[in-house]
Amino acid sequence: MEEKKLDINSVIGFVLIFGIMIYMFWQNKPTPEELEAQEQAKQEKVEAEKKVKADVQTLVTTPNDFTNIADLDSLGLIEFKNKFGILAYSESLANNEETVVETDVFALKFSNRGGYLSEVKLKNFVDYDSVPIYIVKDNNAVFNIEFGTTDSRVVNTKERYFAPSVSKNGDNTIVSMKFKISESKFLEYRYELKPDDYMIDFSVRSQGLSNVINSSQTINLDWKLKGYRHAKSISYENRYTDIHYEHDGGNPDYTSARDADEDLNDVAWIGYKQHFFSSVLLTDTPFKTAKITAKNLVEEETIDTVYTKMFTSKIPLELKGGELNESMDWYIGPNDFDILNSYNRNLDEIVPFGWGIFGFINRYVFMPLFSFLGGFMPYGIAIVVMTILVKICLSFVQYKQFLSQAKMKILKPELDAIREKHKDNKMKAQQETMALQTKAGASPLAGCLPALIQLPVFYALFQFFPSAFDLRQKSFLWADDLSSYDTIANLPFNIPFYGSHVSLFPILAAVAIFFYMRLTTGQNMQAQPQQEGMPDMGKMMKYMMYFSPIMMLFFFNNYASGLSLYYFISNVISIGIILVIKNYILDEDKIHAQIQENKKKPKKQSKFQTKMKQMMEQAEQQKQMQQKRKK
Repeated sequence: MEEKKLDINSVIGFVLIFGIMIYMFWQNKPTPEELEAQEQAKQEKVEAEKKVKADVQTLVTTPNDFTNIADLDSLGLIEFKNKFGILAYSESLANNEETVVETDVFALKFSNRGGYLSEVKLKNFVDYDSVPIYIVKDNNAVFNIEFGTTDSRVVNTKERYFAPSVSKNGDNTIVSMKFKISESKFLEYRYELKPDDYMIDFSVRSQGLSNVINSSQTINLDWKLKGYRHAKSISYENRYTDIHYEHDGGNPDYTSARDADEDLNDVAWIGYKQHFFSSVLLTDTPFKTAKITAKNLVEEETIDTVYTKMFTSKIPLELKGGELNESMDWYIGPNDFDILNSYNRNLDEIVPFGWGIFGFINRYVFMPLFSFLGGFMPYGIAIVVMTILVKICLSFVQYKQFLSQAKMKILKPELDAIREKHKDNKMKAQQETMALQTKAGASPLAGCLPALIQLPVFYALFQFFPSAFDLRQKSFLWADDLSSYDTIANLPFNIPFYGSHVSLFPILAAVAIFFYMRLTTGQNMQAQPQQEGMPDMGKMMKYMMYFSPIMMLFFFNNYASGLSLYYFISNVISIGIILVIKNYILDEDKIHAQIQENKKKPKKQSKFQTKMKQMMEQAEQQKQMQQKRKK
């Protein structure tokens, strides 16, 4: 095959063509006069657009003012009118800037496009990483009213331009955002801010829109918020992140911490609650219906996440005399019990103190006591002092419990003898066991009842410490934040159910629980007689003695260090109380002598004991009859 070679004539041709192209481009270059003319044309276009907006503002006074077609045509506004219709005036005021306002507690930005709060910074707080607390920022929130118009358009206020104005009413700052159809016809968001208050007076009202808003279509208020992460442990924060609300008449409720989708009726307020901060919309006239949703945005807890949950509310609004007129309030701030309670709107229900007796104990005992102690001492010391006071108050319960165990321990040889004597007749053994315990004044129930008395206190404090806003970012010893877990070491890997860090307070609490259970379990094991056919209670208690500390270690590694501190101090004090009771208060010889005296005295049985005896006797008779039939 003949080898192809570069032809010199081809090279010369390409060079000539390239040169001709350069010459043509140079010849067609715009002259300075042409460049000036193009720039002038651009400037005239900009000026024309400004003139259109100015002419619209002058011409458009009502939605029906587009009647002089000749004027519109001469101004070049026919296309503008066809595109925006009754919204033309608001579009002529288009401005994407923000209105900035500050108070003692807020740094706020109001978006001129949409008229809603586009940024809310709480000036007095920072998050776990010392970053200022933002409730609203970077388009994480939407506040929108959707309605139909009489010219068959659908208006979403989040897309429309509002005219802002800021004024003063005494010490209060008033921000008015108006979506204008004309100078005298508008939809207004009105915010009134007090200097040192987290509650914003908020209202939505319209003026002159009765012939603009289509009353036959539903008017919906859509409020959405993606909650920012503020805590060190996002899984712990999400545990306390949900939607709270109150029905008209004072019936507060809340969704679960998981995803939620609920339809509500007669709603007085709706609150998007995170662990320590909330945004709550309150209304003077209850919303007849509302649909709320909450969706978890945390896919993997071991990966840093910006948001916790997505909250939405869809609320139908009603016209009054053809106009919108909704008087509301907006609380955006901390879940501080005292602050929330001061508004007298049941907002303190946002703080999860527990229900029934548990909530009662927290509200009227532990909250006032802790606030008093925290007023003049560090909060870590306040926890220790409050724990000591609680244990002293419950020490008589612990004494009763230990006394009952001591009595059962002394009676154990006699109870074992009864069971051996009637090993072939379990019913008879139970009857004599009950009779002996009644005469001696010792009963297994006597040891259980004191423990039951302590349960409400135990659970109330379990709810109290993670919810106490005062503990947030308060340090004690090695713990930087008593409302979150303490860290003495970070692990290069994640342990399921434990985490990627090591907390010391749960370790100390687990050790204290182990020694406490060793003392109490040893006493119980000696007091409990082994019954034939029943599980070995000694082995079960021994397993519990090891299982409980391990459970404490894993479960509380990600919990508030203030709670672990309480359990550690509480169990150390309990160990001390038991040792004092055992070595200096209870005398087993005296207790034994007292039991013998009690056995000699005639003991009147209670109605419950009498009934139990009758039931056991009837059961024994039935058993005997069945045995006779078998023979």
